[in-house]
Amino acid sequence: MNQHAPLIIDVAGLTLTKTDRQRVKHPLVGGMILFARNWHSREQLTALCREIKSVRADLLICVDHEGGRVQRFKTDGFTHLPPMRALGEMWMDDGKAGQGKDQGWGAMQATNAATACGYVLGSELRACGVDLSFTPVLDLDHDTRTPTEAQTLPAPHGGRTRLGRPGASRSGVIGDRAFHRDPRVVSLLAKSLMHGLLQSGMANCGKHFPGHGFVRADSHTEIPVDKRSLKAILADDAAPYHWLNTTLASVMPAHVVYPKVDARPAGFSSKWLNDILRGQLGFGGAIFSDDLSMAGARLIDGQEVSYAQAAVAALNAGCDMVLLCNQSDDGGRALDGLISGLTVAQLKNEWLPQEQGEERRLALLPATPSPVWDDLMVSPSYMHALGLIP
Repeated sequence: MNQHAPLIIDVAGLTLTKTDRQRVKHPLVGGMILFARNWHSREQLTALCREIKSVRADLLICVDHEGGRVQRFKTDGFTHLPPMRALGEMWMDDGKAGQGKDQGWGAMQATNAATACGYVLGSELRACGVDLSFTPVLDLDHDTRTPTEAQTLPAPHGGRTRLGRPGASRSGVIGDRAFHRDPRVVSLLAKSLMHGLLQSGMANCGKHFPGHGFVRADSHTEIPVDKRSLKAILADDAAPYHWLNTTLASVMPAHVVYPKVDARPAGFSSKWLNDILRGQLGFGGAIFSDDLSMAGARLIDGQEVSYAQAAVAALNAGCDMVLLCNQSDDGGRALDGLISGLTVAQLKNEWLPQEQGEERRLALLPATPSPVWDDLMVSPSYMHALGLIP
């Protein structure tokens, strides 16, 4: 039987409990995602990561650490990274209307700053034992839209969704997390940031395929619907995934429905993941689901599903790994249900482990030793990068 450890789970506290250790040892568990609740200090975070690796050396330790408002660790020496929109604004700042010899100056400065951000981000995390940050965001910074352009479906559990007013401001869920409105600018800034991550020894994850920036609804609490055609999406929001297909190590699809392409959200759609992302756009890396506890993951084909059913649907659609987040506080019953549910699905041949999926997971682990924090702080490359961050 092929080995495949597709589950990325979390823990509730600052150290591992006996139950946490048992879950981490399970052969279907392949990673851990950390949150601010798992942070007290650099020393504690480093000890937690070391403890995780002592149980499973091959476990992938992940975090959402983008900069701006999505940065889990902000104290005890961690650099406060700017939101990615700040880099897009730097790109547009060419001094005197960008004319003459100054034209393009802002863009070149921005790409250099993006590389510096990626290097600092990756180096600081790796010095504490974290393997991967789910960054960069490749969504476009759409300014305005009307309710007829982007709508939402009813959320599970009887919840109601909201339709925004015409001409409403940027999507709250993406907003300043995006580099820019222009996919060309997004692609070049993201590539520069990924170069910095590479210098630090960290892989990357582009999100949220094929684009979450156009819809106003937050897929954490609603099920967004983007009614644009496939042609329109590929020409705009999804373009960075094509242009970066030699650079992206992993991708995370959106919990958004694009009904003119598929009735299922992108993360549960073989058409989106296999036919379009891998086949048409040429992506060959790992695919993570977004958090299965989000509202956008709980309704598939009009039916409310369990976490295990959502995991099976995502894996069968083409995901290599699936995340279940923020379900450990009550003793982790949902995590145990996911593990047991996927085990049963495997025994019933409803899901089959994929050797390639496991190879893609292992490829995301750093190949170089982690830096020592104190040494990193005085290294010339790190100090130079700090001076470039806006």
